[in-house]
Amino acid sequence: MEPRRSLGWPILLGVVLIGSILALGVGWVLVSIAAALGSENAAFYWAILGVGVALLVLVLVGVIIYLALTVKAIALSQRQSNFIDSVTHELKSPLASLTLYLQTLTRRPVPPEQQADFHRFMLKDVERLDTLIDHLLDAAKTLQRRARPGTDATPIGAVLLQAREAVVQRYGVPPECVRLGGQAGGDGDAGPRAVGREADLEIVFRNLIDNAVKYSLPDPRVEVDISTSPRGRIVVRVTDNGPGIPIDERQNVFRRFVRLGSELERSTPGTGLGLFLVHSIVRQLRGRVVAKGRLPERGTIMEVELAAAP
Repeated sequence: MEPRRSLGWPILLGVVLIGSILALGVGWVLVSIAAALGSENAAFYWAILGVGVALLVLVLVGVIIYLALTVKAIALSQRQSNFIDSVTHELKSPLASLTLYLQTLTRRPVPPEQQADFHRFMLKDVERLDTLIDHLLDAAKTLQRRARPGTDATPIGAVLLQAREAVVQRYGVPPECVRLGGQAGGDGDAGPRAVGREADLEIVFRNLIDNAVKYSLPDPRVEVDISTSPRGRIVVRVTDNGPGIPIDERQNVFRRFVRLGSELERSTPGTGLGLFLVHSIVRQLRGRVVAKGRLPERGTIMEVELAAAP
């Protein structure tokens, strides 16, 4: 495996270069001022000084921009390495499980009851692979299309009901583990409607509810509520009882390929694309999504604000 590139050296090199440029610039300015004050042709020296200062500022700005781009590129490379690790694990685990079950079924007689268990386990592995492929396809489509809010009016309640059914079926938890409160708990078609395609909103809330359940296992208690902001926009909050997100990571979790912790030590499946998809689609819909802490209890609140349809 390729070693991770560190951010320390680019930052240190950039700081040294910026300090050197500032030191040379200050020294050059002082020498130029001293020469101008002691010379009869002071106007010429002041003109040269002005041009030199402008060029110095341009060089300094260029170094700062180069440093920022370098740090950003290395950080993206690290996230891509984590993504490759996670996708490799997500692909290899179900394939290894399927291989083991198939070899067992072909090499020795298996009682019918155990065969039924094997078939159920293999179906779960196939669904896991299908979910991974859907995730990657959703990410590719989201990155390729242009940002546009759309004109569709989609009932939020119906989307939340569909997302809950998909998530509880995937993890095999009772529907009561994901409580739809307030306007989300009644007739889905009779609730508020948001601007956006149903397929896009389904991706957003399926990912949020999926994360809420996944990181709250084995005893998930997820609450989904709909309200209206003072500006008349629709606000959906997904609250879980998981470990929570550190304050300094709450903005970074929406970046592409970002997952907290080390891929080699993580037991929770995922690719680091779920919240990136949520953030990208919500931004295309001219909305807003933020991660908040659930104080005084542990957990996370994902708050999505969308434009309400007329």
